[in-house]
Amino acid sequence: MKFFWHVLLTLFLGSMLTPSGVLLAQEDAPALNPEDIRTVKAIFDEVLVSAESYRLLDHLSNQIGQRLSGSEGAAKAVAWTKRVMEDYGFDHVFLQEVMVPHWERGNPEVARIGGASGTDLRVLAIGGSVATPEDGLSAEVVEVQSLDEVAELGEARIKGKIVFYNRPFDQRNISTGAGYGGAVDQRVGGASRAAQYGAVGVVIRSVTSMFDDAPHTGTLSYADTLPRIPAAALGVQSADRLTEALRKDPHTRLYLKMDCRWLPDALSHNVVGELKGSEFPDQYIVIGGHLDSWDVGQGAHDDGAGCMQAIGVLRTFQKLGIRPRHTLRAVMFMNEENGTRGGKKYAELAVQNNEQHLLAIESDAGGFSPRGFGVSGPDAVLEKMRGWLPYFDHNTVTFFRKGGGGVDIRPLHQAMDVPMVGLSTEGQRMFDVHHSEHDIFENVNRRELELGTGAMAVLVYLVDKYGL
Repeated sequence: MKFFWHVLLTLFLGSMLTPSGVLLAQEDAPALNPEDIRTVKAIFDEVLVSAESYRLLDHLSNQIGQRLSGSEGAAKAVAWTKRVMEDYGFDHVFLQEVMVPHWERGNPEVARIGGASGTDLRVLAIGGSVATPEDGLSAEVVEVQSLDEVAELGEARIKGKIVFYNRPFDQRNISTGAGYGGAVDQRVGGASRAAQYGAVGVVIRSVTSMFDDAPHTGTLSYADTLPRIPAAALGVQSADRLTEALRKDPHTRLYLKMDCRWLPDALSHNVVGELKGSEFPDQYIVIGGHLDSWDVGQGAHDDGAGCMQAIGVLRTFQKLGIRPRHTLRAVMFMNEENGTRGGKKYAELAVQNNEQHLLAIESDAGGFSPRGFGVSGPDAVLEKMRGWLPYFDHNTVTFFRKGGGGVDIRPLHQAMDVPMVGLSTEGQRMFDVHHSEHDIFENVNRRELELGTGAMAVLVYLVDKYGL
């Protein structure tokens, strides 16, 4: 009797399982197209076996490396990605000219507790910072937890000091993006807030989920009406050491020396590869990432991964002989990290050329396991995509949620009301590596990266076939 009930239960549950292993109520189970089921399997089979995105990322990371806008590395990445897509035989490969900001870090930064001959700390200039005086800068330190606290202390406490923003990444957030968002205002706006009250420099606790001593950089934003003062990020353990020094001596001084500088804007490019649509060649589905990276690490997760996945989507269609109905574009956007000019230029040209875009997808959450997609667009688009969930294995995409996209595709979304989608990944490790020396190829998992390529390829396949 026990065996009978076991068989009956197995048959009942089997009738409720989709090909991807998602359990549904019988009345909710969709009618899945057998051809689509076979194509989805073929897409994931192809990317997992060939690992082509991973091999491309290996070259980009280890042979080209850092790619900050205006740098030699960025120029090499532009030339190489164009050549890769040409060698693949994509139908059309071209460049979009864009003038980008050009900031250089210069010599390694120095930070020392107690003066020029004091205790060394791990430090990086925040991207876009001005330099210190040639001989460095030495001043007493005032520790604060927020921009508001600087205003509360006022000029009497801040003037002539180095402000130390020490509010940590909130580890209580299960979503690491929320932890990052809760601390990053210190990096972006901290220098100008401190300058408003007479500070001569700022340092911050790095915005990271890690507890090591690798500093994490990123961009800042100076107010045009205020003095521009040097700004740097300390490794987490270095920040702890500075806190301890201040606890023992509230008049602790910090020595800071940075040689970073701004150069004239430089000519760079977005890189675009296309597979022409068989029915709607003038309607575009964009898949992209940003080709530039910070000048530490190799920019493997941020965002070499997204760029190689975008190329990988088109390559997968090509290798499987899937002829798209709409034109598919893989776009390597330039200058996301410190200016977003590539995304703005793409949108500007799309408007100028009166291009029709069906959808824009961006991967800029690291080459980790895919978990779902965030969607910004009409509710009907979101609901249609949710109807495709059963095509995805439950170890990959499990949701389509409202709200999402990417920095590079947002200008297109805003200018032409194009729905935009962002790939959401398993993000627990993203801010361990983000904008730091840890963002290297060795910290990318082959299968996780390729599952992301496959997930986006499946979404593109379904959008291209069924529309929005």
